[in-house]
Amino acid sequence: QVQLVESGGGLVQPGGSLRLSCAASGFTLDYYAIGWFRQAPGKEREGVSCISSSDGSTYYEDSVKGRFTISRDNAKNTVYLQMNSLKPEDTAVYYCAASDACYSGKDADRLMDYWGKGTLVTVSS
Repeated sequence: QVQLVESGGGLVQPGGSLRLSCAASGFTLDYYAIGWFRQAPGKEREGVSCISSSDGSTYYEDSVKGRFTISRDNAKNTVYLQMNSLKPEDTAVYYCAASDACYSGKDADRLMDYWGKGTLVTVSS
C-alpha cells in the first residue's frame, strides 16, 4: 500500500524552528520528486518547496526562501523540510506529495500522484 506520512508539526513561537518529515511506505522515494504544500485556514493550498528525484534540485516559494530547506534521505525513504525563522503567516497544515517531477504554478498540486494526510504547524506567541 502506497502511503506518505507527515510528522513534526506542532506549536512554535515566532522565530522558532521545526523540522517536518515525510516518510514513505509501499514505494521508493528515490524515483519521485517530493513536494511540500500547505493550506492555511480559508486559503487555497499552495506549493512551498520541492526536491527532484533526478539530480536533487530544490525549489522554494518566494516567501520561504532562505528560511526553509528541503532535503531527502533515500536510505530512510524520507524527505525533510527544515523550517527556521518561522512567522505567524507560516501557520497551516503542511502536506507532502509525490510525483514524477517538480511542478510550479497554481495547479501544481493537481499533478501530484500521492499525498499524505498532513501535519499542522501553528506559529504563535
